[in-house]
Amino acid sequence: MADHLKQSAVVERAPVIEPGHSFATVTDKISSIVLTRPTTNGWIFGFAVSFLATMMMLFALGVLFLKGVGIWGINIPIGWGFAIVNFVWWIGIGHAGTLISAILLLLRQSWRNSINRFAEAMTLFAVACAGVFPGVHTGRPWLDYWMFPYPNTMNYWPQFRSPLIWDVFAVSTYFTVSLLFWFIGLIPDFGTLRDRAHNKYAQMIYGLLSMGWRGSARHWARYEMAYLLLAGLATPLVLSVHTVVSFDFAVGIVPGWHTTIFPPYFVAGAIYSGFAMVLMLAIPIRKIYNLEDFITDRHLQNSAKVMLATGWIVAYGYAIEAFTGWYGGNRYDAGLLYNRLHGPYAFWYYMLLLCNIGIPQLLWFRKMRTHPVFLFLISFVILVGMWLERFVIIVISLTRDFVPSSFGMYYPTKWDWMTYIGTIGMFLTAMFLFVRILPMISIFEIRQLLPEAKVEGKH
Repeated sequence: MADHLKQSAVVERAPVIEPGHSFATVTDKISSIVLTRPTTNGWIFGFAVSFLATMMMLFALGVLFLKGVGIWGINIPIGWGFAIVNFVWWIGIGHAGTLISAILLLLRQSWRNSINRFAEAMTLFAVACAGVFPGVHTGRPWLDYWMFPYPNTMNYWPQFRSPLIWDVFAVSTYFTVSLLFWFIGLIPDFGTLRDRAHNKYAQMIYGLLSMGWRGSARHWARYEMAYLLLAGLATPLVLSVHTVVSFDFAVGIVPGWHTTIFPPYFVAGAIYSGFAMVLMLAIPIRKIYNLEDFITDRHLQNSAKVMLATGWIVAYGYAIEAFTGWYGGNRYDAGLLYNRLHGPYAFWYYMLLLCNIGIPQLLWFRKMRTHPVFLFLISFVILVGMWLERFVIIVISLTRDFVPSSFGMYYPTKWDWMTYIGTIGMFLTAMFLFVRILPMISIFEIRQLLPEAKVEGKH
């Protein structure tokens, strides 16, 4: 009886896997997507559209390099426009991958195992998209190396009191650790693909990437130690990176920016938008590749619960912003609050509240948390709302500065939109390639969740 209860508990914690599944069938199902599944017309069409959007971004950047940032909608006093809005938005999206992989691993949450692999890939691709904007918004991208403390004879160093330099170090550290964490997690699966590939070149490539993995006890011991250490290293980065990004605003004296609530407020918003992107990727992937056995309703529901919780933290941040603006006695903060509610961008502020607070309350209902279509649409609305939040924070604060004679309006140009849409294409292009050439679900971690009593076949 005790053994039966113990096995039931294991099944309860694991994803819903058919009783007939074994180590062999799990490995076959996941690896076959990469090794034997033919390239479909749908994949080719989606990749082509994404690649064309990426080329559009490169064209827009080429025009930018030739003519300068004057082709954008920025002006005086709005020196920060779409570039910083999109930078903060993309960095936020990249947070869920590290959260799912590192923090949930340390907390022994087994439900992470089916979604952590493509969430980690999403992190890397989102940070890469975010990195496009700091490199070009200065107007002189060929001098970007000035931001790094490179050895030089003139002893010239970056201005370390600038939060933009803090961004460089925080984001580059986050990207490096996330890349190592992602690659180390792939090593056992690279060994599996190497052993199962029939193409000689695929065997060579996966063999090189597997770094001599043999699955021995010594390899597993070293692997688990390295994976756990990197998880511990990556965990504080989830909190630190977007905290440093929020300092871009919090250390300034611009009305609406100079507030101590920004660090936790930005971190919660990053996790909020990150999980929304995870669901927007997981829902189509599980349908197209028939992975309902691995990405189950439980995964969708838990991700929706995280979104609901972080959404309420974001809502609390909005309330505190409004309260301090009204109660704090600072006329400029009060003026900013009035401008958000009644100014020329008021419509977008109300849309932000609707997208980030109103519509996500549907997640209180279990049917909404488990219905793929509704959950996909709610996740899309949240991503739109979080983009609007960055737009409202940056643009509205800059359009109404301290001196009325310097008030202005911001209107993004076609080049702004082409660059932004192009980064979405760049992100999707990378995701299309990822699901085609690498296992999107961790093979060995799913196999670890199989109850011993249900295992049949060989490793």
